Amino acid sequence: MAAIQERRAQDGTVHYRVLLRLHGHPPQSATFKRKTDAKRWAQQTEAAIREGRHFKTREAKRHTLADLVDRYLRDVLPSKPKSRKKLSALLTWWRREIGAYSLADVTPALIVEQRDRLLRGRTNRHARRSPATVNRHLGALSHAFTIAVREWGWVEDNPVRKVGKLTEPTGRVRFLTDEERDRLLEACGESGNRDLYVIVVLALSTGARLGEIMALRWPDVDLARGLAILHETKNKERRALPLAGLALNLLRERSRRRRLVTDLVFPSLKNARRTVFPRRAWLDALKAAQVEDFRFHDLRHSAASYLAMSGATLAEIAAVLGHKTLAMVKRYSHLSEQHTCAVVARMNEKFLGGASNRDGVRRL
Repeated sequence: MAAIQERRAQDGTVHYRVLLRLHGHPPQSATFKRKTDAKRWAQQTEAAIREGRHFKTREAKRHTLADLVDRYLRDVLPSKPKSRKKLSALLTWWRREIGAYSLADVTPALIVEQRDRLLRGRTNRHARRSPATVNRHLGALSHAFTIAVREWGWVEDNPVRKVGKLTEPTGRVRFLTDEERDRLLEACGESGNRDLYVIVVLALSTGARLGEIMALRWPDVDLARGLAILHETKNKERRALPLAGLALNLLRERSRRRRLVTDLVFPSLKNARRTVFPRRAWLDALKAAQVEDFRFHDLRHSAASYLAMSGATLAEIAAVLGHKTLAMVKRYSHLSEQHTCAVVARMNEKFLGGASNRDGVRRL
């Protein structure tokens, strides 16, 4: 029930203090200059408390977006060491632009306004931001709001969920031609770095990411069975990496002259407890092989493309690469069209070939 008390100050002005008590809830109070405002607040607050809306709204008004970002950076980000730097930069942008807003005032309309402004803006290198970059900003903010809803009870809903993402262009598919592959492998083999050739062969042979290869440890490599267990993957799930052919032979040779002070497959020469990708040697090999517009991650695309051209299904490619859905591997579907045609041809020959020979082709 609400009780309204009239109070008179020394200068003669009158104020009305509302005290609202409901069983099972902490008391609420507020002061107004007009009694009608006091009654309206009492009615609205009591209704909100009974419907379970009041305290969530109050928390949203008490905390700003800056509070949200600061707590996320302090409490959540340490559990994401691999994406810590990137997420910190994305969330810091939101803090800088609309950090002063209370969470109750961070509406989908406000986020859309910032999304569009972000797309029109320029990076530190004066380049236009891509839709993918803008979507990464939205994704970072969305996850922070999700935590605030689910774990902190600061807001009732995630406003980013109601904001549409920008359409991104089709994923890049750059893979090595046969000539480029031969030149690149030769250049890597002639490199002064002892690790580069093995790393590149593993990437081409298995489709593993650079981080997955560099994190390999000998206890997780089963040379007898031709498998390596990946513990640190992008989707947080363990994955078995098939090893065959040249990649398996290179690892067997490497295991015979491994450094006993570490269990890392590719330890740094300076610090055996760390791994450091030989980026300078990689760039020099690309230049020597005259392979242009190519990144290390494109070795993963090359492996997937070779699988598609060898007749692997999209499901098989997804299993090798560690994708949970087929969406990411559909970009390779055109490379397996010839294999698909062969499958259909075999089906027609098996089930319809005999009927065709007996009855002939019916003309319409």
